[in-house]
Amino acid sequence: MNDLQFQLDMAQSVIQHLDSKEKMYQLVCSTSRNAFIYVDFLKKSLSVLGNRSSFFDFTISNESDLIKIIETVEDGYKNDLQKLLFFERTHKENDSLECKLEGKDKWLEFECTIIYQDGSPIEKVVRIRDISKSKKQNEELQYMAYYDTLTGLYNRNYFVRVLSEWIRNAESDNESIAVMCLDFDDFKKINDGLGLVAGDELVQSFGLFIRDMLDDRMIAAHVNDDTFYMAIKNPIGNHSVDYIFTQVLKRLEKPFRLLGGHEIYITLCAGVAEYPETATNSLELINCAEVVMFRAKELGTNQLKYFEAPIYKDFLDNVNLENRLKEAISMNRFVLYYQPQYDSKSGDLRGVEALIRWKDENGKMISPGCFIPLAEKSGLIVPIGSWVLEEGIKKYAEWRKKYDCNMVLSLNISALQYKRQDFVNNLFDLLEKYQVNPKDIELEITESVLIDDFDQVVEKLHVIKDYGIKISLDDFGTGFSSLSYLKGLPIDTLKIDKSFIDTVIDDESTQVITESIVSMVKKLGYETVAEGVETEEQFEYLKKIECDNIQGFLLGKPMPEEELVSLMEHNG
Repeated sequence: MNDLQFQLDMAQSVIQHLDSKEKMYQLVCSTSRNAFIYVDFLKKSLSVLGNRSSFFDFTISNESDLIKIIETVEDGYKNDLQKLLFFERTHKENDSLECKLEGKDKWLEFECTIIYQDGSPIEKVVRIRDISKSKKQNEELQYMAYYDTLTGLYNRNYFVRVLSEWIRNAESDNESIAVMCLDFDDFKKINDGLGLVAGDELVQSFGLFIRDMLDDRMIAAHVNDDTFYMAIKNPIGNHSVDYIFTQVLKRLEKPFRLLGGHEIYITLCAGVAEYPETATNSLELINCAEVVMFRAKELGTNQLKYFEAPIYKDFLDNVNLENRLKEAISMNRFVLYYQPQYDSKSGDLRGVEALIRWKDENGKMISPGCFIPLAEKSGLIVPIGSWVLEEGIKKYAEWRKKYDCNMVLSLNISALQYKRQDFVNNLFDLLEKYQVNPKDIELEITESVLIDDFDQVVEKLHVIKDYGIKISLDDFGTGFSSLSYLKGLPIDTLKIDKSFIDTVIDDESTQVITESIVSMVKKLGYETVAEGVETEEQFEYLKKIECDNIQGFLLGKPMPEEELVSLMEHNG
């Protein structure tokens, strides 16, 4: 009896233990967001556990009901889902499948696991999970990886990827591809004037216009601020670059209307490179299109330029020169030369103009005409100009102390350098540092300084002049200048450009203009300096019309410091 009771107690304990585990499994399933379908092949039974009601509005009581699940997904997933739900027919153990529900923005993941015994299925579990949220997040990440969020066009990386695929196919299919790089003109002025939001809205509007132009033979990308790429497969007829660019220009004839009420007209320039003539891979093709786009901008607005080999060579030469120039700045490979200016009547040394020279790594002297335009374009003129300013003032302080020289040091100032907020304070600090009298220094500015924000420029000039520094207007007559606006400038000296001096002897019109300049400038109380005087005839003529000072090869070429020292000693 005791043995029987013991056996009964053990059986009850096992049953209770099984009941507890089953309750635990049921609790886990019921609190899960998943649904589970359990099939017992031996008992030929089917159970549904978990959050079934969130997935289906029908009952599932036997294996034939699994067909109902298959009918809920889109057609493209039905066959694969049928194979998965009846997995035992394939004799596989585990697999999963993602399916989109028919007519709903909902994704389900089905995972089927089967247990076999002696080659026959005995149990099957199908787990059903809602993956709509993660799917949507993945789609958003994928969109961000491929598309520009502002315009909906491709981003640069995806454009390169698709273009590379196009080029691979074009090579085998003997097709051509054109890449066009489009860039707004003066976009910075729009951002500065109306704000970044307005600028983004303008870019977005233009991007939508580009997107509406696209078809299966065209792709486009917004890559940087106001820059767009377009690629055209087999660019002929209505898909030719010229035709597409004409359509763009027609759109630009009308303003872009922004939400703030502004109507903005824009212009742009485009560069074009073609496969296989120009390059054989996507990055080279894009690079060539960008290079000629910048060349197009040099021609004006709304310009289209096709790639040519010499253009690319010039570009590479400029890149090389710019890199060497950066190295020269860091290695301090510049020197100053000085060109004397003389009083036309007395012949006394009025002063010298400091002129930068670049001695490259091989000791070869490079003319400023080669690197100054590049420095101004790249912004490198700012550190170069700062070096010239300090080096010139420091040298002048040495000469003043050693030779007691009484002359003016003229220093050229670039527009970019002048516009810096710290320019005036840095200038004053240098004069204080080297104990140089401001009246001995003359800053030469060109008309490019005066183009933007004239009133603010003039205000800064007044501060400099009030400090005692002389102001000289250089290259007068080569830009937009007129005699009428001179009265508004706080200048001391006006330099007559060499282009007038070159023809002043033989051309009567030039003589009339030159004499008018000298006469009026005298009445305004300014000094005059004639640049580029190379002949005795020019000198005598300028002396006759009472031009105050002469500068040029006739009286002295730009010279290194040691030659200038000899000159100062002689004049002393």
